[in-house]
Amino acid sequence: MVAVKWEKNTKMEEINIKAEIMETTETINAESFNAVNEADLKVLQEMLKVGAMYGHKKTRTNPKFKKYIFATRNGVEIINLVKTLEAVDLAVNFLNDQIKEKKTILLVATQSAAWEAIDNLVKKLNFPCVKNRWIGGLITNFKVVSKRLEYFKKIQTDMESGALDKYTKKERGMINKNIHRMKEMFGGLESLTSLPDALFVIDTSIKGHMTAIHEAKIKKIPIMAIIDSDDNPDLIDYPIPANDHAKMSIEWIINRISEKLL
Repeated sequence: MVAVKWEKNTKMEEINIKAEIMETTETINAESFNAVNEADLKVLQEMLKVGAMYGHKKTRTNPKFKKYIFATRNGVEIINLVKTLEAVDLAVNFLNDQIKEKKTILLVATQSAAWEAIDNLVKKLNFPCVKNRWIGGLITNFKVVSKRLEYFKKIQTDMESGALDKYTKKERGMINKNIHRMKEMFGGLESLTSLPDALFVIDTSIKGHMTAIHEAKIKKIPIMAIIDSDDNPDLIDYPIPANDHAKMSIEWIINRISEKLL
């Protein structure tokens, strides 16, 4: 009974927050969104529906993120979606410039909520991606890691071509275990043949993602990222402030970016 009551209260709190935001939309439009056109207003409504405006509790807010916060409701930070939309456009412009120059964009998204949208982006643009875990030294020690990646690609090709049939059943079993282990490490990176020219990170607060950002900073590789209210935007070259832990929010932003890419 207690769990059910808590769930109902949480649901009601979410409904109340949404209702309050919807009620104040007209005021926001009049006071703060003067530059927003009719088409963008419809987009903002879509973002509200997927919960892109929800940050974390105020107690977890990174002080440097405050410039992206519109208000606080029941202790929860509400992200200014106008700034989110502007940030998405800046990120799209950056990515399109990279694509025109045939640069390599490495996607980093180890949380399952982002996988479906990331897979769609990979299929569209053949971007390399990290979905399982960040490999330490992938950027800062790329020469060494790339040799392991090349071996992984070769042994996969050998397996598919039947070149491994000459080994005994026991030996093939050991090779298959090794391939499975390497697939967990290198799966998604097959198209990465040189250092990436830019990183696109989903949720910078994840431990492995912070390592990726640190390595990119060392190599002066530009970073774009979806960040939430507990993140530091100063670490990111193209920050996109939004709810980075909800599947619908992440998917909306990635799909919005994908639709606008060349």
